[in-house]
Amino acid sequence: MDCSPRGDRPGFVRVHNDQTLLLPDRRGNNRIDSLRNIVCDPRVALLFLIPGLGNTLRVNGRAQVSIDPHLLNSFAVEEKAPRSVIVISIEAVYFQCARAIVRSNLWNPAHHVDPESLPTAGQILAALSGDRVGGGEYDRVWESRAKQTLW
Repeated sequence: MDCSPRGDRPGFVRVHNDQTLLLPDRRGNNRIDSLRNIVCDPRVALLFLIPGLGNTLRVNGRAQVSIDPHLLNSFAVEEKAPRSVIVISIEAVYFQCARAIVRSNLWNPAHHVDPESLPTAGQILAALSGDRVGGGEYDRVWESRAKQTLW
C-alpha cells in the first residue's frame, strides 16, 4: 500500500464526468511509488482534506495512468505540464469519519506546533544518514529549490 499526500491549487482534482476524476501527477520525490502501484493494482482511494472543514470525503475506484499530451497540457501550471495524469474511475463515494480530525484540532491555529520546536528536514536527514545527507545545506537551499521545482 502507498499513501502519498497530494495537493495543489483549489480544483486540482478535476471532475471529468459523473464517474471519472482526473488527478495530475506533479513533481515529487521521483520515486514513482504511486504510479508503480497503480500499474500493479489499479485500486485506489482518495481522502479529501479541506483546510477548515471538519469533514472528509473518500473516493474509492480504479486508476490508470495517462500520458495523453492534450490531457497533460490541460493541467499545465506556469507552462509546466505534469508528467502524467491519473484517471480514476469512481466506484464509491462517501464521507469518512472525521472524528479524529475534530479531536486533533488539526485546523485550529491555537493547537498548531511551533516549527522551531521540531528538528528540520535537513537535521533529520543528517541524523538518519550519519551526516552523509542533509544537514544545514539541505535546509539552506530548500526554499529556493522548492520554488524552482514546484510545478
